[in-house]
Amino acid sequence: MAVAMAVDALIGWPPALFTRIGHPVTWIGRLIHLVDTAWNRASDPPALRRLAGAAAAVLVIALATALGWAVQSLLPSGWVRVVLVGALAWPLVALRSLHDHVAAVAHPLVSGDLAAARAAVAQIVGRDPATLDDAGIARATIESLAENASDGIVAPVFWGALFGLPGILGYKAINTLDSMIGHRTERHEAFGWAAARIDDLANLIPARLTGLLFVLLAPHRSQAWSCMLRDAHRHRSPNAGWPEAAMAGALGVRLSGPRIYHGDIADEPWLNEAARDPAAADILTGLKLYRYAMMLLAAAFVALALA
Repeated sequence: MAVAMAVDALIGWPPALFTRIGHPVTWIGRLIHLVDTAWNRASDPPALRRLAGAAAAVLVIALATALGWAVQSLLPSGWVRVVLVGALAWPLVALRSLHDHVAAVAHPLVSGDLAAARAAVAQIVGRDPATLDDAGIARATIESLAENASDGIVAPVFWGALFGLPGILGYKAINTLDSMIGHRTERHEAFGWAAARIDDLANLIPARLTGLLFVLLAPHRSQAWSCMLRDAHRHRSPNAGWPEAAMAGALGVRLSGPRIYHGDIADEPWLNEAARDPAAADILTGLKLYRYAMMLLAAAFVALALA
């Protein structure tokens, strides 16, 4: 997993490669779209749709895990295996992509180009960018950085460190299922129920580990620690609140709070409510904390491997 993180940090997933063959997550997404189209029938009662959704989730996760196991079983042992598994796991780690997307918001916001910052933040959050001022853009970006550090990097490499390719591929299937069908919409309220619950379970430890990494490297550890313990449970998600609250405490800013999705106001509670609103410079500070946290995680993997 340290090899996968290093390769992704250096080159990411090249756009030319994406144009030619897509990305492993998009391949999983196509399978999910197929089962969603075939099995999620509006004419079925909610109980049957929930059962069909659970079967779809099990099928997708099982296929991804089996593929990882089959490939890994063919690899040689020793350090050659380590390098090969790392190279194969590399596309499933979004370390550089997250950094670049967040930096793409920070730089125009720092220079005062609100239009460009809004366009960039629309690529990483679902809320209406036209309703966001400078503080709103900074808040949305920092929240996305904290949450996706857990979902996009820490969680996949955590499961990869435990189980290798089956672990990281199985997790990416779980996470992609949640992002595609795990929403409380009319179409997916029942069908995506199992996908959302499985994702909550899979992220239980990684989310708290991500929060701990942020706390350990925060300029004011005690502030980050107390904010995480106090406010993490206030978040609508059982997991996202941990890295977001730790980041809020580390930067000394308030995150979450009311926001607008598709014209509707979501009255979310604040994290670190008494603190100031974030600014563009806080995104850059958050990126620095993110880089150090990922370096610490990779170093921990190396130390465990050598031990």
